[in-house]
Amino acid sequence: MIRQATTEFFKLQDILYSAVVSDALDSLGCFGRNVSGLVPVTSQSVLIGRCRTTQWCDMAHEDPEPYAMELHAVDSLTNGDVMIAAAQGSMRSGIWGELLSTAASNSGCHGVIVDGAVRDISKMRQMGFSVFAKGACPLDSKNRQRVVEFDVPVELAGVVIYPGDLVVADEDGVVFVPADIEAEVIRYATEKATTENQVRDSIRAGMSAVEAYKQYGVL
Repeated sequence: MIRQATTEFFKLQDILYSAVVSDALDSLGCFGRNVSGLVPVTSQSVLIGRCRTTQWCDMAHEDPEPYAMELHAVDSLTNGDVMIAAAQGSMRSGIWGELLSTAASNSGCHGVIVDGAVRDISKMRQMGFSVFAKGACPLDSKNRQRVVEFDVPVELAGVVIYPGDLVVADEDGVVFVPADIEAEVIRYATEKATTENQVRDSIRAGMSAVEAYKQYGVL
């Protein structure tokens, strides 16, 4: 069952970022939860939300029901979701663009992470809709790629993602947090982010890096 996001949780968007969340996962012995090669193409701000997954496949024949399942997936989105498009890194077409972003945004979706290509980047940037992808392709997905399943476990670059997992993405990378350790990760990451701010302020005030590490224990 996918848990809904709360207003209180998303206040952490101003605190959390991918690096400190990765550190929290490391501290809990949960490794290999980051996906590299996916970059922000519309916004430099931090994207946080709950994963809603779609599984894509390449195709080389006429689609009898073009866009059918991807439209159902988009229409099922709710506030706080982040759409995950698992397309195995395929650059065959731009599987996400302005119209899907408009529909997703209307549902309260925070953004999309595409393991593949997108299009309509300038229009999505004007919307302020957060998009991460491997790159761009102007070709339509019709008869090239399609959604075959949604709200199922998917894999991005060896990382298995479940619907309802937490995702934190920014310029440094994309990190997925399993639901069963989410509370611990948030607690650790919040504490470390606060301490890092103290370290930064102390160094700015003249403390040496060695002294700061001895006092605060973070780097």
